[in-house]
Amino acid sequence: MLGLAAVLGAFVQAVVGLGMGLVAAPVVGILAPSLVPSLPLWLALLISGLMLAGERAHVDWRALAWALPSRVPGTVVGAWLVVQFTEEQIGIALALMTLVAVGVAVRAARIPVTPTTLVSAGFGAGVTGTATSIGGPAIALLFQREPPAVMRSTLSVFFFVGVLLSLTGLGISGSLSRESWQVALILAPGVVAGMLVGRAVRDRIHRDAFRAGVLVVCTASAVTLLVRSLA
Repeated sequence: MLGLAAVLGAFVQAVVGLGMGLVAAPVVGILAPSLVPSLPLWLALLISGLMLAGERAHVDWRALAWALPSRVPGTVVGAWLVVQFTEEQIGIALALMTLVAVGVAVRAARIPVTPTTLVSAGFGAGVTGTATSIGGPAIALLFQREPPAVMRSTLSVFFFVGVLLSLTGLGISGSLSRESWQVALILAPGVVAGMLVGRAVRDRIHRDAFRAGVLVVCTASAVTLLVRSLA
């Protein structure tokens, strides 16, 4: 199941620009809660790095100049939360964050891309990305109306740098296990395969139907994780 989640997460991210955290994190939270948030972050680092290598031509550097610096203090807060709470509490937070992200995605309206919204989204992504490994929705909502190439390229840079910050914060706080990156190495071929398939088919998929399917999968995973954590 972990391997399938890694493949599906990479596929989704290659198509729409984000998805590894939304798809993989709830599954990891169910099957291996001790690896949350480290394992999903390692997988996100890999897929965002691979995408950045092939799609950096359309990056919106002006937006990143506002969003990335504000992720640093958000990372500090997120790392503190990981130290303070139990695996079950992190699981509940992860499930709720996924459900909130899905709800926002369903009802999302146009949000202006301004320095204020970029700084706020960067900080929020730092907190949630470090504490729960789901940091994408906060920044992705700002770019949902942009051309797909711009969104994918810009989010790849944001995720790559942001995940590095989150992993560093977890390492400093002592919350980064050796097992997490070892498992990530085992899952890496699946991530690469999922990304390659996503790149090959993304222009042929009806975006509305695909988006609906992703939201259903994310919701089901989050509800299952929430029930398990509460029990």
